[in-house]
Amino acid sequence: MTATTARRSRLTGVAVLAALGLGVAGCSATDSADPAEPETSVLTIAASAAVTTWDPVRSFSTEALYMANIYEPLLWKNAEGVEPAFSPGIAESWETSEDGLTWTFHIREGAMFHDGAEVDAEAVKASIEAAANRGGASFIWAPLESVEATDDATVVMNLSYPAPMDLVAASTYGAWIVSPEALEASAADDQYFEAGIDAGTGPYMLKDYEPGTKVVLEAFDDHWDTENTAYYDIVDVAITPDAVTAQQMLTSGEVDFATSIPLENVDTVASDLGTEVRRGNSPFNFVALFNTTRPPLDDPEVRRALSWAIPYDDIIEVGAQGYATQAHGPVPKGIFPYSEGVPQYTQDLDKAADLLAEAGYADGFELTLTYASENASEARFVPLIKDALGQIGVDVEVRAELFNQQWENAKADPATAQDIFVLYYWPTYSDAGSDNLYSLFHSSDVPFFNLSYWNNGEYDALIEEAATLTGTDRDAAQATYEQAMELLVDEAPGVFLYDAQTVTVLPPELTIAPFNENYPFTVFFAPIQPAT
Repeated sequence: MTATTARRSRLTGVAVLAALGLGVAGCSATDSADPAEPETSVLTIAASAAVTTWDPVRSFSTEALYMANIYEPLLWKNAEGVEPAFSPGIAESWETSEDGLTWTFHIREGAMFHDGAEVDAEAVKASIEAAANRGGASFIWAPLESVEATDDATVVMNLSYPAPMDLVAASTYGAWIVSPEALEASAADDQYFEAGIDAGTGPYMLKDYEPGTKVVLEAFDDHWDTENTAYYDIVDVAITPDAVTAQQMLTSGEVDFATSIPLENVDTVASDLGTEVRRGNSPFNFVALFNTTRPPLDDPEVRRALSWAIPYDDIIEVGAQGYATQAHGPVPKGIFPYSEGVPQYTQDLDKAADLLAEAGYADGFELTLTYASENASEARFVPLIKDALGQIGVDVEVRAELFNQQWENAKADPATAQDIFVLYYWPTYSDAGSDNLYSLFHSSDVPFFNLSYWNNGEYDALIEEAATLTGTDRDAAQATYEQAMELLVDEAPGVFLYDAQTVTVLPPELTIAPFNENYPFTVFFAPIQPAT
């Protein structure tokens, strides 16, 4: 039985249910003059994800929602708590040398590109080299010194220093395996993919695209995974930036599923549909960064005082509508090297006031705070920060700015920049040690995302050591990162607010796989099917 026959044979049962009056959302039939022709199953979705490029090498934005259904990496990183930690993708197996400098990947037999070419080691080598040389996330391949195709089914990565290439190879950005013919064409013409061409190996192919309006995917019948074939023949996605509109489309039955609904309406929508709300980890973290270059925030005691004043529980309730957990530092829950053992502050206004007095600021002072005006969560919770700090004599001027302007202002000159920068951040791939802990707080002469402008040699040494250990001894790396995070919390160059959760209203007619925090912008369409 072919994959197509297997998928469409299941539709026979669906058709019977429909005939009996038992409706199944997401299954619609195209008109056909030949009653023997198999019905086409269609899944309709409202999604906020826009497409900035169809080039899988340059892609570094929300089109990841579609990319992960069209393309595949060497490995997939499984969600927290799932064993093993990785699932095979284009690579069936892999191993690393004891020194962490050589990683070997064995390419699966029978995988094919949508253009009909077979996947082999040379194709994988070309994809990795393209990602490393001109990818939108090329920096994740920084440890890579060279890559070799030692035979038709073996790829060897040689590194300049030990690094977790399993995590890199499983990234949601910059690690897709792409047809060599398309890679060659796109190298000569950077607009090659924008005509709606895809060159992946995934369970779906790009069938149609109207910018800002819709994306249509079609099942790839020759996908290698014949045991877990895509249920729906067609996935028809309406690009819907406004979450309220997406909610209306879902509740009216215009679509089968919506990827985002306003948080404040989630419970109501679930109740109206007679279904449940699923929550899970996400890689999204909120932090308020202190400008540590000038008084009074150059004093760690003052920063600790402000950290004790923050109403964390209220911020979660208002900013995230309760769908969050208080942060343990800047590493989001579910992402390496997160640890529940990293200390947290709680609101204690008396302690905060006492610490300010001990630091010589009993009469308080004035601060400016900036946040991204387009971020609805920040707009909701920032007034709570202003109010809480006001209760200990700190007057906060709040400025809402478009994020790009907020960011440019903060990078220009720390001496004239904001005092508090509220930031929404997530790691590029599933290693928040090499990203969040490094990007946000490692010493830097030129600020990029280190917008606390904090410099601490002890901290730098710890995360540099942990980064090299990650490629050889993950447990030792975890322990070293935890030391760094404890120092970070104690020195308080920022306030660690909360880790946002992913929130999904599960349509009662569909079975949807659990969210994987390692692929934050992705809904995997292949596992979705009618509920039984």
